[in-house]
Amino acid sequence: MLKLKDVSAFYGYIHALKNISIEVKEGTIVTLLGANGAGKTSTLKTISGMLKPKKGTIEFQGRDISKKRPEDIVSLGIVQSPEGRQVFPELTVLENLKVGAYTRKDKNIKNTLIKIYDYFPILKERKNQMAGTLSGGEQQMLAIGRALMAKPKLLLLDEPSLGLAPLIVNNIFKIIEEIKKEGTTILLVEQNAYKALAIADYAYILETGKVVLQGNAKELKSDSKVKSAYLGG
Repeated sequence: MLKLKDVSAFYGYIHALKNISIEVKEGTIVTLLGANGAGKTSTLKTISGMLKPKKGTIEFQGRDISKKRPEDIVSLGIVQSPEGRQVFPELTVLENLKVGAYTRKDKNIKNTLIKIYDYFPILKERKNQMAGTLSGGEQQMLAIGRALMAKPKLLLLDEPSLGLAPLIVNNIFKIIEEIKKEGTTILLVEQNAYKALAIADYAYILETGKVVLQGNAKELKSDSKVKSAYLGG
C-alpha cells in the first residue's frame, strides 16, 4: 500500500531522514520505534506532505505522492492523528469531528460519526462540550476520531499514548486494534514500544534518521537487543 524508497528529508541544514525505506502492507499495523529525535515524526510528516523529501520516492497504492500537497494526500486516503492531539480547543467535540470530514463529498458522514461514537462513547456524551475542556485522554480520542472522520485508507498515528494514564492507554490500544479489524491500515509511531510491538504486524526501529532494524513485531519483541534498548529488559 505504502512504500518509501531511499527517502531523505531535511529541516534546513538538519538531515532528518537518511535514505530510509519502509513498506506498509494493506490491512496491517506497522510501527516505527526509536528514541526522541530518531526521525519517527519526520517520517510521518514526509508521508503527509508537510516535509518534502529531497531524495527518494513515496508511493501510495502504486502512485508517486512525493511532491503532492498535504490536502491532496488526505484526499487520496492518508490521514494523520498528530502528536500532542492538536484539537481545536474553542470548537465543540462535534465541530472538531466534522472538521475531519471536510474533504469528503459522499453522503455517509453520519454513519462514520456513529462508528466513531461506538469506538469512543465518551465523545458522544461530550459532543457539545468545548474540546479544550476535555481531559488528555478524551482529547486523544477526539484526535483519533477526527482523523477517522476523513475515512482514511491509511491512518498515521503519532504517539497516541503520550502522557496518558495506563488504563486509558490500554483502551486506546484496544480501539486501534478494532480500527485495523474494520479494514483501516495503520502506521503507528509510539513511545510505548511494548504496547506497540504487541499489536503490530511489522516494526522498524530508527536511529538518527536511519532504519537500523526491522522485522516481524512479535519476533522483535523477543530480540535481546530490542528488549535491552526499548523494553527495559
